[in-house]
Amino acid sequence: MQYAIVTECNKCVSCLACTTACKVENGAALGKRFTWIDRVGPNPIHEGDTFPNVEMYFLPMKCQHCVNPPCVSVCPTGASSKRDDGTVQVEEDACIGCGLCVSACPYGVRYVDDETQVAKKCTMCKQLIDKGEKPECVAACTGNALHFGDLDDPDSDVSKLVAQAGDKAYHLQDSGNSPASVYILDKFTWRS
Repeated sequence: MQYAIVTECNKCVSCLACTTACKVENGAALGKRFTWIDRVGPNPIHEGDTFPNVEMYFLPMKCQHCVNPPCVSVCPTGASSKRDDGTVQVEEDACIGCGLCVSACPYGVRYVDDETQVAKKCTMCKQLIDKGEKPECVAACTGNALHFGDLDDPDSDVSKLVAQAGDKAYHLQDSGNSPASVYILDKFTWRS
């Protein structure tokens, strides 16, 4: 089993509903976050193009819940672990706040809380998925850009969505960690 979030980038309008809902549900520290939106572009559609011949998209970022998470392998206490459902979690009572997991994460999605000295990250809302619900970011997405499910189940909606996307489905840069999250991006233009 590998739970993952599949993102259709062309549907994301950067409304920040996912970011706000995540912060409320999971209580990230002041000035910290578990999910955010990166804007990519505007970039020329063809080499040499200028406005209005440009394109851009939004990239919701969060923990990739890697298949081979480097944050887990460097944790000296076993506080960072991968569950049977494929999500990467932090056992707060076992965390010593050393920050090795923060340094090991290739996506910059972890931090050590200044007050508790415990590593924090997106848990894919384990408190919700354990009850059969969607992660809060997925539930709050106003553009229906975020989808949640088991990538290892070929009959799941997310597996079907990825299969249908074909070569338009991407993972973030992989350095041997095999990010589980999938991003779907159609090439598009702003011209009508």
